[in-house]
Order: sequence, then C-alpha cells, then structure tokens
Amino acid sequence: MRKIWLSFLMVLLFVSLATAKEIKIGVLSDLSGPTSAVGRPYAKGILDCVKYLNSQGGIAGYKIKAIQVDYAYNAQQAISAYKRFVNKEKIVALQGWGTQDTEALTRFVAKDKIPTFSASYSAHLTDPKKAPYNFFIAADYSTQIRAALKFFKENWKEPRAPRLAFIYPDHPYGLAPIPAAKEYAQEIGYEIVGEENVSLKAIDATTQLLSLKKKNPDYVWIGGTTPSTAVILKDAKKLNFSPVFFVNIWGSDENILKLAPGACEGIYSLQAAAIYGQQVPGMKIIESLTQGQVQMTHYIRGFASMLVMAKGIELAAQKGQISGPAIKQALETLRNYDPLGLTPPISYFPDDHRPNMSVFIYQIKNGKFNFVKQVDLERKKEWLGK
Repeated sequence: MRKIWLSFLMVLLFVSLATAKEIKIGVLSDLSGPTSAVGRPYAKGILDCVKYLNSQGGIAGYKIKAIQVDYAYNAQQAISAYKRFVNKEKIVALQGWGTQDTEALTRFVAKDKIPTFSASYSAHLTDPKKAPYNFFIAADYSTQIRAALKFFKENWKEPRAPRLAFIYPDHPYGLAPIPAAKEYAQEIGYEIVGEENVSLKAIDATTQLLSLKKKNPDYVWIGGTTPSTAVILKDAKKLNFSPVFFVNIWGSDENILKLAPGACEGIYSLQAAAIYGQQVPGMKIIESLTQGQVQMTHYIRGFASMLVMAKGIELAAQKGQISGPAIKQALETLRNYDPLGLTPPISYFPDDHRPNMSVFIYQIKNGKFNFVKQVDLERKKEWLGK
C-alpha cells in the first residue's frame, strides 16, 4: 500500500513539474469575422512564432502553450474568451488583435495585470496612464502618418506649400490619426485642402473623389482597409485623378495588387515590418516555417509581436518570476531590442509604451512593393498618446 501511495505521489510530482514548465498565453484572433482577411495571416504569424520558440526550447526552458479563440471581431465574444483565459486557463499574457477586442479589454487587462500585445495601433494605447498593460510592436497610427508627411515635405521641390487631403472612414480606427496629422501638416508647411469619408464597406467613391479633385491636392492620405482602398484607387483612375496617394498600414497590403491591379501603381504604403523575402535575419526562419510560401506583411508583424512578448517573458523569468506585473516591468526595460530585423528596434519605458518612432515606406512599382526609406522621428513627449 505504501509503495502504491509513493508511486501516486511521484506521478503527482511529475505532473506538477510538467505543468510548472509551461507558459500559457491567450490568442484572440479574427479568423471568420469582417477583418479575417488580415486577421488570419497575423494570427498564423503568432502561432508560427510559438512553434519556432518551442522548437528552440521555449522561453527560459518553459514551453509556450498558445490558446487561440476566434472571436470573429465581436467585442462581447472577446470579453467572454478573455475571462475564460484568465479565470480557467490562468494565462500570464495575451496576444490580441484589432480595435474591437483591444478597446473592449483595455480596462480588464489593466485590472487583471495581463500584458497585452495587439495590432490596434491607436496612439492613446501607448500612454501607460491610459493603458498601462497594453503594448504593440508597430509605430502608432499618428507616428506613421507624421513620418510620411515628413518624408514628402523633405522631397518637395516647388516654392509653394504642398496641398494635402484626407480620405478615411468615419470609424474609430480611421479617425484616430487625423487630429495629429492635421496639426503636424500645418506645423511643417502643408496646405490642407479637403477631407472626405469613405466607408470600409464602400463599393463606390466617385462622389468623394470628384469633390477632392476640384481642390487639386498634391498628396492624398487613404486611411481605410485594403478593400476600400482598392475602390478608391480604381475610381480615381477612372476619373483621371492622380495625386500622390499614401496609404496606411491596413490599407495597402499584398492584396491591393490583386484588388486594384494597375490602379495601385505608384502609391506609397506605410509599414512597420519587412516584406516576405526581404533579406533580414528572421526571414530565413520564417521561410523555413512556411516552406517558402509567401506570407503577407501582417504575418511578419504577428511573428514579431510574439518574439517581443517572448523577450519580456524571458527577462521576467531571469529575475525569478513569470507573472503579469513582472513581464510588464521587464518589457519596460527593453532598449533597442532587435526582433531578428523583422521590425525596427523596440524600446518601451515605464512612462512611454511607444515601441519606436520608425516607419518603413514602400512604393508599388511594376506590381511589387519596393522599399523606399525608413523614416525616424524624434520621440517627443508632447506626441505621447496623441
């Protein structure tokens, strides 16, 4: 009987040790909802990075268990899944996705002290006073548009001020960078000549483009998603309206080449990660994981997001504790961390969660994304959260 009891205790000890060597993270993904076209590759990037890290021994000897839920871009489903992650699965960190889940959960993750990475890049999420447990790995939307405006102004050759117009959806995501863009544009010498709203579900943008065409802008910002951008570009071509279009991070991915062939030629795309196949250290790993099958830039950012989170967990483990507060504190010590060249170096501070002030500018030429320049801005305190 004593031998049976000892054997039972040994089994319990083994199970306990095995469990102790596992780190659980939640992964909220849109695999079937309105943003699933970009949500799926982003989520695949996260999970492939987990696979890669586990193949290398995990994090500080701990295997990562990624628990994924498709919340279909529904805030209530995101909240339900999150509560299950925290109360049942006991996650130590969360990989989120877009505006719906990130905004719905900001207060929850702060209260529960769960470090959360997402692909919602609104500037207010970089202010720890408003979102203390939120992180992301791309320059925020406001920084992205400021960088583009700086780039175009520095290359402007005419004696007059360049004329600027905006096209964006009447949606929190579309509206987020507009005040910052207007303020910075006026500060560095643009003339703002107009703005129009085009829905994310638009099938025609002729009326809005005719209105802007009369104002003859030199540059037009498009702040929608790839499908709405394609509608805008195709209608602009029909109208022979050809300013310099520059497009945000979600509006000009690889699908634009299929949705607006020809019409997308010459546009500028703002990005925060390498394009698949680009010669950076991490690309060989990704090419091996994906067996050479080309992935969208959203995949690359998902992969990088998990790499950066893993670095925070590793630093926390080195100090002896893997918990939400310990991971947050560890992340806030990162300085110029290089996620295998997939994004610009990452730094977080206790009072500033902007990952960097760097934006990659690409231009579509001959049906391909061509790297133009990395634009770096000053980390101005007055820009934090705006």
